[in-house]
Amino acid sequence: MMIILYFLGAIILAFLVSYFVLPKALYDLMTAMLRLRGGLRQKSVRVGDNVWPYLEGGRGDEVPVVLLHGFGGDKDNWSIYAPHITKYHRLIAPDLPGFGENDRSLDRDYDIPSQVHRLNAFLDAMNITKCHIGGNSMGGFIALQFAMEYPEKVSSLTLFNNAGVVGDEKSELAVAAERGENSLALSNLSDVDRLMAFVSYKPVPMPKNFKKIFFAEAEAHREVLDKIFWQIAGAGINHPLNDRLGEVMAPSLIIWGRHDRLIDVSCVAVLDEGIKNSEAVIFEETGHIPMIEKPKETAAAHRAFLAKH
Repeated sequence: MMIILYFLGAIILAFLVSYFVLPKALYDLMTAMLRLRGGLRQKSVRVGDNVWPYLEGGRGDEVPVVLLHGFGGDKDNWSIYAPHITKYHRLIAPDLPGFGENDRSLDRDYDIPSQVHRLNAFLDAMNITKCHIGGNSMGGFIALQFAMEYPEKVSSLTLFNNAGVVGDEKSELAVAAERGENSLALSNLSDVDRLMAFVSYKPVPMPKNFKKIFFAEAEAHREVLDKIFWQIAGAGINHPLNDRLGEVMAPSLIIWGRHDRLIDVSCVAVLDEGIKNSEAVIFEETGHIPMIEKPKETAAAHRAFLAKH
């Protein structure tokens, strides 16, 4: 009994020391544990002049599920979701250019068509000729346009609160963007709490030292993030894909959080009506990131859809 208590005490002490002295090391350890739980391994592949980091896991003998993160996110946005998918499917989640550990140069464009063509080059470099493509928010915008531009490569399309279409109601983010305001920008440490409450219906409290890591990451890439935001927001406001939805040939699943403040839930009706072979699921008490807020329920709907296609 004393040995067990000593061992537990040592673990707690190590955790506290890590949090207060080496918070980044603890944060990285927790990230690694999430990846391990989801059966994910980090890999990389050269795509032209750049190296794309990505996470991969699951069964390797079938058409892969390729998932794209949203604005300000990275490949680990899918780590919590992964355990519910990798037991059944091969999952690939890359860092998109401009985010995570991918190239974040300021002197290039990150508009949706450019990102779509880069994604195609990534899939070619991975020798993936067909995939189940999906994405959240900005990643959903890219996935949606990819399905239009490269229909022969798409077995199915899954949209998680995707950008790129306009619904009957304007979201808080859209209203602010029309005023020239970026609601996703972080100006100070307290903005981290505001952002978490903005994207999630019931945000999980984040320890202060982890907030500092999150804010420092955003601050280090402030210029390129601002550039990407306005390129995406401009396209969503001025050139939405509403009139092109009929071009989507792949069977499509639309997943949304009822209480999304970034992209209004009224977009679901637009997508479901515009895409010929589509079905929709709306989760109550859920915000902009259902794969993180309700991973089990979201994955159940996703897996049922994939089983049909």
